[in-house]
Amino acid sequence: MTPVLRDYALEITGKAIAEVELAKSEIPPLTPINVAFLGNESHEQRINAAKTIRVCGFEPVPIISSRRLRSELDKDQLLEALVAQASPQRFIFVGGDPSEPAGPFQDSIALLKSGVLDQHSIRHVGIVAYPEGHPKIDDQALWNSLRWKIRFLKEAGCSIEITTQFGFDTAAVVRWLEQLRDEGIEAPVRIGIPGPSDVGKLLRFAKQFGVVTSVALARRYGLALTNLARKSVADRYWADLSENLSRQQFGNVRFHLYPFGGMLEGVRWMNERLETVAVAGRGD
Repeated sequence: MTPVLRDYALEITGKAIAEVELAKSEIPPLTPINVAFLGNESHEQRINAAKTIRVCGFEPVPIISSRRLRSELDKDQLLEALVAQASPQRFIFVGGDPSEPAGPFQDSIALLKSGVLDQHSIRHVGIVAYPEGHPKIDDQALWNSLRWKIRFLKEAGCSIEITTQFGFDTAAVVRWLEQLRDEGIEAPVRIGIPGPSDVGKLLRFAKQFGVVTSVALARRYGLALTNLARKSVADRYWADLSENLSRQQFGNVRFHLYPFGGMLEGVRWMNERLETVAVAGRGD
């Protein structure tokens, strides 16, 4: 595995944006920071988060939840404000959690078909993928959706970056990468990494994000141990992922840290991991 030194993305919510300000001296300059689109936050909070990220010297990457947009006007007002106040270079379009859409967009494909790219001069797009599957969408549908988006975005002249959901099965990540590259999809990929966190919080987020945690995988990473150290799961996952990725060449593969245990601790942990990889690569 040959990751770019200190090159990874992060994620934050509008309510937690102060964590970015607290950790900004530890975050590498120009780091992409995704702004989550939660149902219990307002557009004003999302816009403020993106603006704060820009002011701190990082790259805001707003996530747009298609099913949470209430109308065409709602979509346009949000995107116009984000562009005016934070100048995002990339947007990530997702379906979102609600089982029923709040407005006219059933999923991210519907949003892309609406002409949103040309309407707002968007030329750099992020999409999400689920190497371990999705609890509400079968694998074939996930692959069909991914293929459609790649084809559509290429025809639209957009650059593409794929970010994966975090998980616990590194073998599934490798199998997914193999299939992706075998199909000729060479877009850059950011592998989702669960940052250091206590087990209870990690499992709550896994449930919220629809991550499957089988008994075997839970035992593999020690999730059944009540006295597990905060960094243990993250360390084990990173070691396993590093070993698996080092065996093959998958092109442009980087990382996306989900800082569930807090931004500052997560950033310091990730910096240490990538610094260790860089030193090993130099043979120091």
